[in-house]
Amino acid sequence: MAPEHPGARGRGVTAETDWGGAPSVLRMILGRQLEELRNRAGLSYEEAGAAIGVSHSTIRRMEAAKVARLRLADAEKLLHVYGVTDRQETDTFLKSVREANKRGWWHTYRDVMPDWFAAYLSLEQAALQIRAYESQFVHGLLQTEAYARALLRAGNPHATADATERRIDLRMRRQELLYRAEPPRLWVVMDETVLRRPVGGAEVMRAQIGHLMEIQRLPHVTLQIMPFTNGPHPAMRAGAFQLLRFRARELPDVVYLSGLVGAIYLDKRDDVVVYREALDRLGAQATPARSTAAELDRIREYL
Repeated sequence: MAPEHPGARGRGVTAETDWGGAPSVLRMILGRQLEELRNRAGLSYEEAGAAIGVSHSTIRRMEAAKVARLRLADAEKLLHVYGVTDRQETDTFLKSVREANKRGWWHTYRDVMPDWFAAYLSLEQAALQIRAYESQFVHGLLQTEAYARALLRAGNPHATADATERRIDLRMRRQELLYRAEPPRLWVVMDETVLRRPVGGAEVMRAQIGHLMEIQRLPHVTLQIMPFTNGPHPAMRAGAFQLLRFRARELPDVVYLSGLVGAIYLDKRDDVVVYREALDRLGAQATPARSTAAELDRIREYL
């Protein structure tokens, strides 16, 4: 059985906003709370929709966080229909709705960022823990500017110089979450291939490895390397993936798989367990975290 989310609270109608959540993630939380309230009231989608003058599909979309904005008027009506009579609870919920309707800071990069990646950023910014396996390149939260530039130029050969610099700026701004007051726990296992591939040339790679040696000293960052000599491992067929966990008890663990033109988000328990077990096995098979600095230094010497 999956462990309970740290910081889980008893069930209620309020959605606290002091846990670092991003707007679209907060919308997910509110949707799940509305679903819980509707079920507690014993109402179907059709009955809830009819009570406030919207379709049953609108109620479904609200609960699934598939609406661009939650309308305050609709939320307030639903709370009344669902039997929420306490004024303070209602005010707190509506305050959260207003917060959820705000755009995240990454919205200013929408000209160089696909919608599916914006969804990931919302999850990343709200995560309590991020576990990842990287098979080809350094995790985005750990890249130097020069490394990111070389990687983005190779991955987007038709992009303008300005667009590339905007994407680099976005990547660097993402990394600020590692230095905030309550940062997420980041645990990354990297295949040795990541460190042997000369992204940007030897000088860029030496600087990147030096950055990894520095950042792995942070108490909330764990880096491990999967050496070639350790042979096959559980994630060889999977490629890179991430597992995110959240403080909010309404949100399940989410596995993130990215591709060239989109991403897949898995939150079904049976799917998540497979990836969690793979990460556990990777962590056990990879070089111990206490030896990471020495391993990085060894690899850097051959660049």
